[in-house]
Amino acid sequence: MPDPHPETEPSRRDAPGGAARPEPPVRYGFPLLATYGQRVGGFLIDIGIPAGLLAIVLIAALASRDMVVIGVVYPAAAVVGLAFLVWNSGYRQGRSGQSLGKSVLGTRLVSAGSGEPVGFGRAFWRQVAHLLDGIPLGIGYLWPLWDEQRQTFADKICSTLVVQADL
Repeated sequence: MPDPHPETEPSRRDAPGGAARPEPPVRYGFPLLATYGQRVGGFLIDIGIPAGLLAIVLIAALASRDMVVIGVVYPAAAVVGLAFLVWNSGYRQGRSGQSLGKSVLGTRLVSAGSGEPVGFGRAFWRQVAHLLDGIPLGIGYLWPLWDEQRQTFADKICSTLVVQADL
């Protein structure tokens, strides 16, 4: 027997791998944009993981007082940290719309046109474009505070939005 209240059912669409996922929350037909706090929190988590790794390795390497350890281990940790950033901000975020930080804070990166995840290339170049956010005294990172779409300069360049994730 069909559900007597179909309007209470969340709409669904296919996720990567063929699984169904609920649509993101909407208001007046548009996805709800992420708050500035969610964006900053997700960024701090995404940067904190590799930065924490590098800090721990550097402290341990310096404590050893062995120049070989310092000269080999720290650069190796930097490569691992960079690989993590490419995986988290490029591959993971591009494919699912969520980096680890975005997952924790309940947001997703989507294409402004389609509302779908943007793919590896666009997610990766968005991270590179974030360099432009920092050039004019970091104003690009503050831009979402007054922008109607809550976009940074990088979001505008790459036509992306950060929206509330599935509830």
